[in-house]
Amino acid sequence: MTVSEALAEWAMSVTAPPPRVVDAALRHLLDGCGTAVAALRSDAAGPALAVARGLGGPPEARIPGTGTRLGAPAAALAGGVLVHALDFDDTHAGGLVHATAPVLPVVLAVGEQLRVSGAEAVAAAVVGLETICRLGGAAPHAFHARGVHATAACGVIAAALVAARLDGLTQAQTVDAIGIAASQAGGLLEFLHTGSSTKQLHTGFAAHHGILAARLAAAGASGPASAIEGASGFYAALAGRRVAPEAVLDGLGERFELTRITVKPYPACQLLHAPLDAAATLRLNPADVSAVVVDVHPDAEAIVCGPDQAAPRTAYQAKFALAWCVAAMLVDRAVTVDTFTRVDRPDVSALAASVRHRVADFAGPAAEQPGRVTVTLRDGRTLTAEVPRSGGGPGAPGLEATVRGKALANLGPGGPAVLAAVAALPTAPDLTDLLDALGATA
Repeated sequence: MTVSEALAEWAMSVTAPPPRVVDAALRHLLDGCGTAVAALRSDAAGPALAVARGLGGPPEARIPGTGTRLGAPAAALAGGVLVHALDFDDTHAGGLVHATAPVLPVVLAVGEQLRVSGAEAVAAAVVGLETICRLGGAAPHAFHARGVHATAACGVIAAALVAARLDGLTQAQTVDAIGIAASQAGGLLEFLHTGSSTKQLHTGFAAHHGILAARLAAAGASGPASAIEGASGFYAALAGRRVAPEAVLDGLGERFELTRITVKPYPACQLLHAPLDAAATLRLNPADVSAVVVDVHPDAEAIVCGPDQAAPRTAYQAKFALAWCVAAMLVDRAVTVDTFTRVDRPDVSALAASVRHRVADFAGPAAEQPGRVTVTLRDGRTLTAEVPRSGGGPGAPGLEATVRGKALANLGPGGPAVLAAVAALPTAPDLTDLLDALGATA
């Protein structure tokens, strides 16, 4: 069996995921709904929404948080950008992929189009979340090292599996859908050097192309069964390495990587979260600071320690600027969506200019490295803050309460209805209650 054939066989066989897996899936569906609505309210995805509305199509599905009905691919394009637009959506640390952003929009769009049951929607979400985590985790940081956004690359394949599952494709058609989707995999990290917003679009592309891949397969188009591990396949072309099938498939259906997805407490790059957690524990007067040194993983340096990290030109560039974000935390004692509404603050910029980074090797993935911030005060004293890893990780104390609180803050007054609809999803006849509740939050 090829990797595509094994994934297709498993994806079509999932019926009753273990309760802890369902709980994890619901947790991330809720978090994704919240980040989408927060982006909608802040107009963070305006161009994508305008283009999706222009694409139109039959009234199959709603853009999340609105009453606008479009063709399912167009609705998923808008939804994918909304979930990811603020960079506040979840991350699987091992694969450094945003798991929910390419998956949730397909669940909602195709699920509404076909009026699938809540249980089927949850099962499809489990398939998509697990797939993107495994594809990214099989080659840790390999995509990023070649300038490829792993979320975009892995997300389109996960999205195609979700769509294939919901569309009721045969196993052979699903293999074709994976092969077709793999030819759409990509996403460049060049935005890191310019502050442009292309990264926001990547998850929308993945969701959109995933649906198209499934539809093309259903219509008779074919894709290579060896698309994942082949000599010119997904990993060879985009990650620059051959990956053994077992790296993706080991324990499939028994060990669930989706239970290890991290919920973001800050709307910024996941690689900044542990340093931000460490900086948050320091209580000091920024005027007393002489210098700041932040430990970073070698794999993180190229992503969050660019030349403009102390003076980002755009809000999106600031979300990947170690010096600026740590300075904002030390000045404001918080990093929120509002933090990035102004990146030209003199107080933050002045402190950011004193922040330096130090590469500190760590055996695990970059997103799991402990946070360490050392501050030297003008009177010569040194303060050091350390945390074991980002506080939004699996098993963190009070995680469920944290997720609910974050979702309610992002969803606004309509939040309780969305929380109730997500909790009821496993027994819901369809997705109507959830989509109606999301529509009432705008």
